[in-house]
Amino acid sequence: MNSVKLAPLLLIFVEVANQRSFTKAANKLGLSKSAISQQIKRLEETTGQQLLIRNTRGLVLTAVGEALLARSELFSEQLNMTLIELNSAKSQPSGSFKVSVPPFFEQHIVIPALKQLSLEFPKLQPEVLVTGKWQDLIEHNLDAAIFGGNIKDCSYRALSIGKVSEILIASPRYITQHGTLKNVEQLIEQQFIATPWQHDELQLFDNNQANKRQVKVTHHARVNTLATVLEMVLHDMGIAFFPEFLAQSHLANGRIIRVLPEVRGKAWHFYFLHQYKGEKPIHVTRFYQLFRHYFAKASL
Repeated sequence: MNSVKLAPLLLIFVEVANQRSFTKAANKLGLSKSAISQQIKRLEETTGQQLLIRNTRGLVLTAVGEALLARSELFSEQLNMTLIELNSAKSQPSGSFKVSVPPFFEQHIVIPALKQLSLEFPKLQPEVLVTGKWQDLIEHNLDAAIFGGNIKDCSYRALSIGKVSEILIASPRYITQHGTLKNVEQLIEQQFIATPWQHDELQLFDNNQANKRQVKVTHHARVNTLATVLEMVLHDMGIAFFPEFLAQSHLANGRIIRVLPEVRGKAWHFYFLHQYKGEKPIHVTRFYQLFRHYFAKASL
């Protein structure tokens, strides 16, 4: 398979997949709709896989298409940033690049994003502050900050990253010892492990974030980090609300199980904060793109 000939087809595919429309992709790329359609057909023939399905609502990605998009999107963004950098009169970014990020985002999101950023801008010196508290950008000399929840009234720019909701988890041994929960009212009888932002009355929703209800729980333990919550759950000490994307690997290997899978907690919105009123420096823009990419990948 000739990668040189395949590259432009992948770039067109990324645009079609993101737009979910041949027409919109054609308008953005300055090509005809028929040309776009032919290129996608050629890509499918080259790979031997169906990537898109047309239906009454537009285009839907197949499972193979979703996987290809996840791998091709970074290629498209990196090429765009390279062209911007080549056309820019600005010097190569250098010096300290200081960011604040929430706990537990490091392993699968922050570190991969910073690794790629360092490859593209080798003169940068990343500095990471891990905290769940609000950090003022100017006071702490931050280039950017990742923050979840309600943003304080400030003049900073907030770019959306995505949402994270919590699910109820426990160890299989704990459920064996205390019995399977059949309804939310039984939560009051459980050993609940709480964080500072969780109260003795939980907000519960269905999996579509609808049908809100309030349910009381009894706090068996209170901790201030998600790492401690997870360790307590893994040691059969109780039930906890835990961010779903952080629980995925442990759910997959059976070390924890989801309790009351028909309910979940409130979806918390996460933002990328910066203080630039005009055009952002190229490395700040790139870090935002990379963070969003790995955040979306971790949330699958």
